[in-house]
Amino acid sequence: MTDHLSPKNDPASTVRDRRVSSWWRALAILLALLLFIGGATGLSMFEQFKAQVRHLQGQLAEQPQIRQLAVLLDAQQQPAMLVSVDPVSKLIQLQRLNQVREGREEALQLWALNDDQAPLSLGLVGRRLQTPQLPLDAAALAALGSATELAISVEVKDGVPEGQGPSLPWLFRGHLVDKAL
Repeated sequence: MTDHLSPKNDPASTVRDRRVSSWWRALAILLALLLFIGGATGLSMFEQFKAQVRHLQGQLAEQPQIRQLAVLLDAQQQPAMLVSVDPVSKLIQLQRLNQVREGREEALQLWALNDDQAPLSLGLVGRRLQTPQLPLDAAALAALGSATELAISVEVKDGVPEGQGPSLPWLFRGHLVDKAL
């Protein structure tokens, strides 16, 4: 009976037919390698993205967080000073919009105005600076929370003593506006 076995029924030929071609093996190895490289590239890109997000968050934290603005107008209703309030860094930044300068024995003093309270001094504006900054303490931050207007008066060189109001009329005055986020 072994003489009559056909090549299809021969066990040796069945084993030969089930062997995988070397081309298929090479293709499988190549695809596995491509899958590994793709995964490593994706992971690398994800890590770079996380690093960029951390960097941008750091930059955003360093940016001023302006919450309130005021444009102070002169007697002719022309813009004279732009005031921005950053409660996070506890600073008021002023930007001069005209050429008015104080004299040698004078100082510009910034005030927070509220309808039912006496004016509160927020500090002296830096002499001859285009964009001076004033630090804010807790009392000034609280006053700004309820203030409706800001104003600037011309005072003596050292400013008005604590607890007193301005000695001269307002040089500049404007409404304080809460900035929408």
